[in-house]
Amino acid sequence: MNSRPNKQIDVQDLGLIDYQTAWDYQEQLFARIVAQKVANRSLPTDEQQLTPNYLLFCEHPHVYTLGTSGHESNLLVDEQRLTTELGATFFKIRRGGDITYHGPGQLVGYPILDLDNFFTDIHRYMRLLEEAIILTLADYGLQAGRIDGLTGVWLDADDGTGQIGPNPRKICAMGVKASRWVTMHGFALNVNTDLSYFGHIVPCGIADKAVTSLAQELGYVVPLEEVSQKVLGHLTELFEFKVTMNESGLPALVRI
Repeated sequence: MNSRPNKQIDVQDLGLIDYQTAWDYQEQLFARIVAQKVANRSLPTDEQQLTPNYLLFCEHPHVYTLGTSGHESNLLVDEQRLTTELGATFFKIRRGGDITYHGPGQLVGYPILDLDNFFTDIHRYMRLLEEAIILTLADYGLQAGRIDGLTGVWLDADDGTGQIGPNPRKICAMGVKASRWVTMHGFALNVNTDLSYFGHIVPCGIADKAVTSLAQELGYVVPLEEVSQKVLGHLTELFEFKVTMNESGLPALVRI
C-alpha cells in the first residue's frame, strides 16, 4: 500500500462511445498511473506524487469482446454477418473472462484504480465490484447474488446454502485486467439492453444459463443515469472513495 494512499476518484461519464475509443482512453489513464508509480520509486517518500484513480461510466454501440481466457468458437456468427446484419464489431482484448456483449442500454463501468491506494487483493476487488451491483439491484427490489466459480452477478443465484435457484440468469458481467496493482476494464450491467444480441454468442462461455436485464425483470425502462448514481454510491461506500459532490449533494459525474 502507498505510504500516502489517495482515495480521491475522478468519475467521468463518457456517454455513448465507440469501444475502441474508450479502450484507448483507458490505456492512457492506465499508463498515466503506472508511470507515476514508476517515477515515485526514485523519489524520497515526502516527494512522491499521489497516484490518481478513475471511474468511467459509458455505453457502447453493439460490440462483442473476447477475453484472454475465452474461445472464439463462442461467437456464433461470422464476422461478416456480425458487421452487415447486426451492425456490431468484435475485439479480442486483454482482460479475464470469455466473450460478452456490450450495447446501448447497458451500463458499463471501468474502474482504473491504483489498488495500492486501497488494498492489494484482486479477489477482494472483484467481490466488491460484485457487491456494489448486488446492492444496486436490491435498491430496485431484486435479490441478486453470486454463483460459485462464475464471475459476475446473477438472479436466482446461490441463496447462501450452496443451492442455485431454478432459473439462474446473469445480469452483470465482469472482466478485469491488473498490472502493477493498477486495474482496467470492469463490469457491464444490463439495464435496458436488447438481450437478443446475446443470442449470437455463448455469453461468458456459459451455455446453460440465461441472461437478463433490469428492465426485463422490472417491466419498465430504467434511466441509465439513475442506475449509475446508485452504483457509484455503493462503490463509494465499499471502497471509501472520496468523490467530488455537486450542489444537490449527490456524487458528481463529469461528462467529458
